[in-house]
This record gives sequence, C-alpha cells and structure tokens, in this order.
Amino acid sequence: MAASPPAAPPVQTPPAAAAADTGHLSLDARLAAVEAAMTVRLDEAAVAHEVRTAHIHTDPVDLADVITVPLTPTLQPPQRPPATPVAALLERARARMEGDGWCAGALTDESGAVCLLGAIRKEAAGDRGLEADAAAVLLDAIRRDFGDVPSVPAFNDAHGSPGIPVRMLDRAARLADARGL
Repeated sequence: MAASPPAAPPVQTPPAAAAADTGHLSLDARLAAVEAAMTVRLDEAAVAHEVRTAHIHTDPVDLADVITVPLTPTLQPPQRPPATPVAALLERARARMEGDGWCAGALTDESGAVCLLGAIRKEAAGDRGLEADAAAVLLDAIRRDFGDVPSVPAFNDAHGSPGIPVRMLDRAARLADARGL
C-alpha cells in the first residue's frame, strides 16, 4: 500500500493579494462590503455582551442602606437630648434597635433583636400610655413618607433590613419633639 501524500494546507490569501482582488470593485462597493462586515462584527459583539452581563441585577439600591457612618466619633457638637417624653422614648427605641439588632415578624426574636414596636415596648418599661403615644407618632411619621400604611408592624415586616425602620424612629422622635409630646 502506498501512503497517500499529506494534505496540502489551505491556501491563505495575503492581505495585499486580497486588496488586489477587490481592486476591480468601485470605492462605493468596497465601502459597502466593509460596512456589512463591521455590522456583522458589531452584532456579534452585542450578543456576546448580553450573554456576559445577563447575570447582573439592576435593581435600584437605596443609598441610605449602603452608606454607613464612621464608628469613631466626629468633632460635631453633641445634639441636645429630646425635651419631651415621647421623643426621648423614640430615641431610646432607636438606640436599642441599633444595639440589639432588628427583626421582623415578632416583637423580639430568640437572639434579642427587636422590631419597631418591640423596641418601643422595651423602652417604655410598662408605661402603656407612653408606648401608645410613641407608636401613634411613629405611624404618623411613616405615613408622611410612605402613604397609607396600615400599621407599624406591617411597615416593619415589609422591609428586609433595619436601615429604613431605624431612620423612621429617628424621624418620629424629631416629630414628637416638634409637637411637644
């Protein structure tokens, strides 16, 4: 048996020869061919980009949940403590939530974290009237920013992180202080 000769490698046309082949085309025809080739390449690149970025989520982010304050104290003058009992209770509830942690679905969870009403109830120390006043001011502050919210627990449970509930306790404290409650 005779061995067959190896297959010849494919003949590649050098760029100069390719340019010479298109030499008989007009300038407009060559520009149209280049434009068609570029359109195909751009379409392929667009598809490749979509495939590479399909996993990226573009959900809006609340910057207040991302931006944090430094742990070291700043040189700002101390804020005056709230002068009213309800405002002071709401400030203590905010501090408790920041210290103990935030939870949803219960006043307090097994780790000691608290929801909005759980923090108010713990800081009210049994004073149901003060607790009710603080919850009413908090609900009013929530409704100012978020519209018709049915209750403080519904608002608390609608969030997945403590950022907004903590801010609402702070706003409610300022509102109670402004009202003289």
